[in-house]
Order: sequence, then structure tokens, then C-alpha cells
Amino acid sequence: MMSDPAAPAMRLASTGTILHGVSVGEVLGVSTLADARLIAGKSGLDRIVQRLNVMEVPDILAWVKPHELLLTTGYPLRNTPQSLDCLVADLDERGLAALAIKLGRYLDELPEEMVEQADRLGFPLILLPNDVGFDDILNQVLTDILNRQAALLARAEEAHRALVQIVLAGGGMREVTAEVAGLLDVAVAALDAGGRILATAGDAERVAALRETCRAVGGTLQEQPSPGARVPSGSLAPVMASDGNHAVVPVVAGGHHHGRIVAFSASGALTPSDIGILERAATVAALVVTKQEAVTAVESKYRADFLRDVLTGRGGVRVAERARAFGWDLERPVSVLVAEIDPDADERPAQDRMLAAWQSAVRRYDPRGAVAGFSHEVVAVVGAGIDTVRLARDALTAVSDCTFSTGLSRVAGGADLLPGAYGQALKAARVGRQLHGAGAVAHFDELGVYRLLSLVNDTDELHAFVRETLGSLAGDDDVENADLRRTLQVLLETNLNVAETARRLHFHYNTLRYRIGKLERMLGNFTEDAHLRLNLTLALHVLRMRGI
Repeated sequence: MMSDPAAPAMRLASTGTILHGVSVGEVLGVSTLADARLIAGKSGLDRIVQRLNVMEVPDILAWVKPHELLLTTGYPLRNTPQSLDCLVADLDERGLAALAIKLGRYLDELPEEMVEQADRLGFPLILLPNDVGFDDILNQVLTDILNRQAALLARAEEAHRALVQIVLAGGGMREVTAEVAGLLDVAVAALDAGGRILATAGDAERVAALRETCRAVGGTLQEQPSPGARVPSGSLAPVMASDGNHAVVPVVAGGHHHGRIVAFSASGALTPSDIGILERAATVAALVVTKQEAVTAVESKYRADFLRDVLTGRGGVRVAERARAFGWDLERPVSVLVAEIDPDADERPAQDRMLAAWQSAVRRYDPRGAVAGFSHEVVAVVGAGIDTVRLARDALTAVSDCTFSTGLSRVAGGADLLPGAYGQALKAARVGRQLHGAGAVAHFDELGVYRLLSLVNDTDELHAFVRETLGSLAGDDDVENADLRRTLQVLLETNLNVAETARRLHFHYNTLRYRIGKLERMLGNFTEDAHLRLNLTLALHVLRMRGI
């Protein structure tokens, strides 16, 4: 790790912030306190001293501040020595670092209860030598604190300049992790918001050990906000492992969670000073992420604009050549898939996650396939041999908090036929949602008569047709209507096979004959009129199309 003989003493506060100063143990090492003696609270020697104060009044509690070393001769307590029993607990409650006291002039000794309580709380009690003035202690300890804070700032500034230079020179995560590994002599890994390792640096053996840690960290990230999700300020604080050799620092840009910087030291425990440099590295990593996202957004827009032109027949004469520049192959037989966000989904975040899921799925099934996000949909063009239904379901599964309906086209023999295939896929997505609800996956060839019904733009006309054909059976005012419509549908599906219909519906033969008579009184003699049966079938199909 970065060697510094005068490294300031620090620790992580419970809030996750770094405390700078000098530990109580280091204060006892200054020359003016060479003869001082610790009489209680040895377990609190690592408490941080950031300031000093002198006790001149009995009601000192109103004037003390956290992380203070309080000096006293006992003069304010000479008339009320009984208050010493509660003083340690009160000072500890207010976060003071220690109490240093001179005995002999105003107080002869400290009560046993006070000493026992200081040991129990880990609150250092220091017996000062009588020949040392408070001004000498104040001057030497404060100078030490300021010098060490200056050394810390210089170290942090050096690291900051080196890290910022990486961004200015166009570097990425690999360069950031390499710089941090060199500065701190540790193994470093950068993880994305999903726990995937983006870059590592450091000694090979340490990096191997760190990868094991990253796997565990990746698991905890599943409980963290979604990638790119907005997070409250301060909700993602640095985390130091119990062994002190591992640290995890969040990468947050614009209030959005983007991943973690993870460090592992095999040569000694990571110090809060190291954590400070890791936090600066996380800030620089956030700049890298933001820059990469901006570049990706521009590239995505170019891809989307080009694919939109191709799918609307405006691609021009160099479609195949331009597609190859994006890594796409549009010269082979392909199918078009359209994933359209369902109406109840929160569009913007849903589309971002949906596009990421589709990009991942297409890369897995067809690396030469094309993917782009439009305003309300994601479109993919993949090879004819790809299992498009499985691809679509994998993408849907990857986006658990929103739904989209997917339409699949017929195979298109080249780029010139893509506009027609796009129209088929879009139609399949919308009709599939009407038939099966949110999250449907439908192929254009499986739409059948629904494909024709979907071409009727006048929904009022469709409603009128249903009412005229089914009469009172079209509504749900009577609870029996849905049951009768089911009976009618199965009768039509079995071509009026009464025995088969009774078996499917689990009715007695005579019960079904009674229902058929009732349906004919409501709808007409459909058992004899083939034209009426066709109209009834179409009306039932229209009712199945949700949103009509």
C-alpha cells in the first residue's frame, strides 16, 4: 500500500463518512505527554481526536463537541466531586474522544465508579503530569492534527489528479482500476450494477482472490437498486469487510446507481485514507460510465434511425453495406420481432430495460442480428433459423418488473422485404395482446381470422356486428350469458357434434340438448343455417379480441 510514515489516523464513522484526525493513542505519544498515564478506557485508544477543549465551567456539556479531547484541572468540579460519576457517561454519549485531567491541586483522586465506567465504555481517562501546561498540549496536538490533515489532502490530491487525467486522456475502467491498484498496492475490480466484472488490476494472485469476493458482492447487488435506478443521497455508503482487507465503494452518477469498486489488500488492512481514494476512484468511474453512456446513446440513435429507415423502405441502395458496419447481416433470410410495451408499463424505464434485455438475448442467439429501440417498441431482425419464440420469452423473463407483447413475422428473403415483415410483426404483437393479454408472444401466421378482424379500424362497427349477431348474449348483464357463450363456442368448434361438446363441457347429453334449444330461441336456427354459424363464430372471435 502507499507508504506514508505520517499517515493521519482516521476511521469510518457509523454514517459511512471518514473521520480525520489523531487517535488518542497517538496523542499519548507526543513529547509533552511523555509522562501522561492512561488510567482507564484502554479499548478506546483508537478514538479520533479532531479538536481540543478546556473544561472551565461545571456545565461543560453545553459546550463540548464530538471527537474532542477535553482537558481539565478539576477546578470546576472541586465543590461537586459527586458529579464525576456521571461525567464519563455524559461525555461518551456526546461522542468525545477522551478526558485528560490533572490531580492533586483541586481533586485528589477519581472515584472508582468513574474509572470502572470508563473501562466499561472504552472511554479513555488520562492522568496528566502536573508540570505540563495546557497551552503546550493544545499547541503540539493541534499542530500534529493540522500537519497530518495536510498530508492526507496532499495524498488525496495526488490521487485525484492522476485519476482525472485518465478521463481527460480518454481512458476507461481498465485504466482507472490499474491506477488505483498502483496507488494503493491492492487488487481492484470494477463491477457494473448487475455484479458483472468490467475490469480488474493488480497482482494476479490477489485478483484471483478478489474475484471470489466479487461473486459474493454480485449476489448482494441483486438486492440493490436496479441498474440505472435513482437512489437516495447517502443510501449507498462505502462498506469495509470485517477482516479490514476488503472494501466496496458504490459508483453513483447523477443520483443513479451504476455499480461498485471493490478492493482487496493482502499486505495489510485497508485504512480509511485508502477508502477516501477509492471513493475518488468511484467518482472518476462514474464519469467514465456517464461518458460511455453518452457515446452508447448516440450510437444507439444511429442504429435506431438506420433500422427504422430500412423497416419503412427508406434504407437506400447500400443497406447491406451499412448494416455490416453495425455488425448486422441483412442479406440472409431473416425474421422480424417487435416487442411493444404494454399500456400499463412505465414507458421510459421499461423501454431502457427492455432494450437491454433484447440486446442480450439477440447476442446470445444470433450475434449478427440487429436490435434497436424505437419510441414505444424494440425491434430485432434475426436469422431465419433462430428459435424466435424462445428468444422472445427469454427477453421477457429478463425484464421482471414490466411487460411487453411480442410479435413475430414470417421469414423475409432480403432487406427489400423487411418493411412487410415489420408490419406483420407489429400486427402480431398488437393482436396477440388483444387475444392473450399483456406479455403475449404471437406469430403472424397463427393469427388466422384475427388478422383480418384487426384490419377493421372502425371498432364501433365491430361492436354493432357483435350486438346484432349475438343479441342479449353479447352482454354480461345476465350471469348465465358467459356460460351460454362458452357452450355456443364449443358447439361451433366441434361442428355441432353434440356428444363431443357434452364430453368437453362435462354436461349430460339431455342438458346440452336443452341448452341448444335455448340458444336457437335467442339466436336463430344456427344448427341449420351455415351462414348464421359463420356470423356467430366471427362475433365470438371479436369478443375475444381485448380492447375492441
